Amino acid sequence: MGDTPVLHYFKGRGKMESIRWLLGAAGVHFEEVFLTTREQYEKLVGDGDLMFQQVPLVEMDGMKLVQSKAILHYIADKYHFHGKDLKERVKINMYSEGLMDLMEMIMMLPFMKDPKPKLEEIETKAKTRYLPVFEKVLSETVYLVGGKLSMADVLLLECTLMLEEKFCGILKDFDCVKSFQGRMTKFNTIKKYLMQDGKRKPQPDENYVKTVMEVFNIQALPL
Repeated sequence: MGDTPVLHYFKGRGKMESIRWLLGAAGVHFEEVFLTTREQYEKLVGDGDLMFQQVPLVEMDGMKLVQSKAILHYIADKYHFHGKDLKERVKINMYSEGLMDLMEMIMMLPFMKDPKPKLEEIETKAKTRYLPVFEKVLSETVYLVGGKLSMADVLLLECTLMLEEKFCGILKDFDCVKSFQGRMTKFNTIKKYLMQDGKRKPQPDENYVKTVMEVFNIQALPL
């Protein structure tokens, strides 16, 4: 296992995308191994690399890390994106977990036979439950916590870009969030990450869904 982190996941966003974003914001070069077959997954399980038989898997610092939140927290701690003390850390985690809840709703859309009702629910929740929280705090500060870039800022940028892909103009009533988004895309490491071809993954398509279902041996889409 070398010094370069190796990410094992599908060639798509899913729960690995936030990990890619955070490494990118830290300016860390990483390599990726894409799961394309059931046999690859079974080998990882058979070799004992997947503690709970789930991906993402990140090989980093001599460890094989699983569970997306644990991986994000490790990277945030290592690269100083987790605040200066426990009080800042818990704020960062609260913001981050709220954003992950919202992004996970979006992640599930391609796997639904009829995503329209869920789309409507996500848009309503984004406008009434999530975005107002960030609009309020960003009306008073440049970064969400502690006056410096944190994991929560990186995830908020990722989340707002995902929302705009699904809901055109969703940020029109959230001027502070929109301004924050613009500032963040100019941050040196983030700008570089976004310019690297293939690092930020595109929206999931039918091929991505088909691959995930075949690797995990899922027979049919949920209702």
